[in-house]
Amino acid sequence: MKKVCNILPLLAGYLIDYLPRTKGLSPNTVRSYRHAFRLLFEFLFSEKGIYPEKVGFVALVDGVIVEWLNWLEDARGCSAKTRNHRLSAIVSFARYALREDMESAFSFFAEVDQIPRKKTVTTDRAIYLTLEEMSIVLGMPSPLTKLGRRDIVLMSTLYASGARAQEICDITVDDIRFGKNTTITLRGKGNKSRTVVIPEKCARLLKKHVDQPDQKHAGANPRHAFSSQTREHMTIACVEEVVKKYILKAKEGRPDLFPHSYSPHSFRHSIATHMLESGVPLPAIKAFLGHASISTTMVYTSTSQELVTKYLIEKNPYAQQIDMDEDSQPGFLIPPFLL
Repeated sequence: MKKVCNILPLLAGYLIDYLPRTKGLSPNTVRSYRHAFRLLFEFLFSEKGIYPEKVGFVALVDGVIVEWLNWLEDARGCSAKTRNHRLSAIVSFARYALREDMESAFSFFAEVDQIPRKKTVTTDRAIYLTLEEMSIVLGMPSPLTKLGRRDIVLMSTLYASGARAQEICDITVDDIRFGKNTTITLRGKGNKSRTVVIPEKCARLLKKHVDQPDQKHAGANPRHAFSSQTREHMTIACVEEVVKKYILKAKEGRPDLFPHSYSPHSFRHSIATHMLESGVPLPAIKAFLGHASISTTMVYTSTSQELVTKYLIEKNPYAQQIDMDEDSQPGFLIPPFLL
């Protein structure tokens, strides 16, 4: 068998045929694997000067994959869990490549198969933004620019719907039903769909966004609600970059807040925590988030209690009880679209 000079033909067969047809993986899982390789090619080009069409197995050995994994954490802020997911995609491809061309892929497979998974910190605490922090972040984009207006709607919808990053990317205009109670149909893990109601102010922002003439892409069927500057169908990486941009900007303005690293998933954790704080029962939050089990939703109970204790201590460290009437106001800002 002719030795492979670049991995693109094998990679195409792996992503287009093997994963969805032979293994039967869901479109979201395939997209996740594809994203891992986009990041690998980005690293090879930016750090090694190697174009994708020049990437052969020889370019992926001698510690290159470990360098890439470290780059994911250091340059892109990925967690150890995300690092391990990316590594799983590479190892899976290496096994496939070994079966297809043992001579070319053997050294590559032998090396990546020995890379250890990084230990992750097990925690029952969800990382979320407080209402004050969320209000600040949503106020960061400029309403005077096209991208700023898009980012306001994107992050507002991400929070209001509790959508995962891939779910927000996949929303089409047909998935949105505007009306007295505006709903969005989201397609989650395992191709399961759920319909959520979003607040009226967020709905108005979203309607104005999708009704813009420059949002109506010719030939796109179905038309996606959110697009990047280069793609009609926004990617997870783009959503991550948008969130990262405004979180960093918010931290610069308020260094006393934002103590953690935040991702698009933090918006999902935030709305769930805020719903629980508002008295929404766990089964309703479970259905809203699309969790398969109530045990997954239970993580927010410990998070919520922590937040309550924090506010009590801050307001009066000696308080034994707090009396609140119906007209009392919280000591933090409410996100504008929830008013």
